[in-house]
Amino acid sequence: MPKYKVNKEKCIGCGVCAATCDGATELGEDGKAKVVNQEKMEKSGGETVCPYEAIEKTE
Repeated sequence: MPKYKVNKEKCIGCGVCAATCDGATELGEDGKAKVVNQEKMEKSGGETVCPYEAIEKTE
């Protein structure tokens, strides 16, 4: 299974990923998204979820 991470430079903190990928991401204290569940991220569409291309596949 691929791993995903959020590119903090591209993330604008819009929350689209958190709203569309229930339990896969959340907004951190810095106002940026972070992946908290890799399996849910994969099932939700992985890197295609973010309209700003801030979610990246690392493997």
